[in-house]
Amino acid sequence: MSREYETVIIGGGVIGSGIAYHLSESKSDGILVIDKNFPLSGSSGSTQAWVWVHTKTPSWYGEFSMYSSELYGYLHRKIGDIEFIRTGGICPFFSENEREHAKSLAESQAQVGIEIQVLDRDEVLAREPALSDKVLGATYSRIDGNVNPMRLVEQYMKAAKINGVTYEYYNKVTDIEKKQGSFLVTTEKGLFTCKNLVLSAGVWTHEVGKMLGLDIPVHPVRGQVMITEPLAPFMKYTLDGLRQASNGEVLIGYSREEAGFDRSTSLDFIGSTANFALALVPDLAKAKIVRSFSGLRVMPKDEFPILGPIPGIENLYIAAMHSGITLSPLAGTLISELITEGETSIPIERYSITRFA
Repeated sequence: MSREYETVIIGGGVIGSGIAYHLSESKSDGILVIDKNFPLSGSSGSTQAWVWVHTKTPSWYGEFSMYSSELYGYLHRKIGDIEFIRTGGICPFFSENEREHAKSLAESQAQVGIEIQVLDRDEVLAREPALSDKVLGATYSRIDGNVNPMRLVEQYMKAAKINGVTYEYYNKVTDIEKKQGSFLVTTEKGLFTCKNLVLSAGVWTHEVGKMLGLDIPVHPVRGQVMITEPLAPFMKYTLDGLRQASNGEVLIGYSREEAGFDRSTSLDFIGSTANFALALVPDLAKAKIVRSFSGLRVMPKDEFPILGPIPGIENLYIAAMHSGITLSPLAGTLISELITEGETSIPIERYSITRFA
C-alpha cells in the first residue's frame, strides 16, 4: 500500500525545505519531503552561506538574486532567527584592468536596480581597514550579506512541520513512475503516491531525473572552505571569498573543482587558500586554522538555475541551482506559486530546462 500526498518534494536541503515551507503557507497538509540522508548533511550544511548579489552577471541573473536577497528580512521575521546579517559586500581588486571591469559592472547592474559603488584604495581601506594596503579599490554594495545555514534550514523545517509538512529522513528514492494523474515514488522504506512532484535533490538531481527518463544537465562541483579559530571582531563586511562569522571564526575560500562526488579536502587547497587569505587580509598570518571542510554544489551546464515545470510531464517541477542559500526564498516562493496558482509573480522562462533541448 502506498501513502498518498498531494505534493512530494525530493530533497530536503535549503531549496527543498524552502519550497516545502512556502508551499505550506498556502496548503496546510498533503506535503511530504523525502531526503536520502538528513537535510543538513549535504551541500546546505557545507557552505560559506553568503547572501550574495552584486557581482552576479549577466544583470538579469543579478536582478533575480536581488529579488531573493530582499526576501530575507521578511523570511527572518516569519520563521525565526536565522542569523541573517546584511553586512554589505566588498569585492577588492588589485589592477587597473580590474578597475575598468568594476566600472562596467556598476553601470550594467544599475540598469536593474543593483546599486554598486566603485571605491578607490582610501575609500575601501576606510570601510575595511583589515584589507591589504596593496588593494587598488573595490566594488561595494549594501545588498550583500550572510546567514547561518544551519539555522536557516532548521527554521525552514520547523516552520514547515508546524504547517503540517511531513519529512522522511534517511530514505533514498529508488524509482519513480508516472501514472495517469499521479506519480508513484518508490523508496527504501515504502511507496508514496502524489499529484505534484518536485525534484530538488541537489547534486543527485541528475540521478533522480533518470528515473523518469530525463537527462537533467547538472553535475557536482566541489568547494573547499578553511576556518580559523575564533578571533576578536575585526571585519565588518562580507568579502568575495572571505567573511568573519558572528562567533569570530573566519571562513576562507571559494574553490571550484571538478572532483565528481569526492568530498575530501586537500593539502594543495589549504596552501593556496592560505595564500589567498594573506594577500587579502595580511593579519590572518597570526591566526590558527582549526579545520577545513568541503561541499558539493549542484552546477547546471550553463551555471544558471534550472527552475520551473518540466514540459511533457504534467505536475513535475524542478529546482536545481548553485547559490542555493541566496536563492532559496525566491525559489521557494516561485515553485509554490506554480503549484498553487499555475503561474509565477515574475517571469522565469529563461530558467526553464527547455533551454537545453
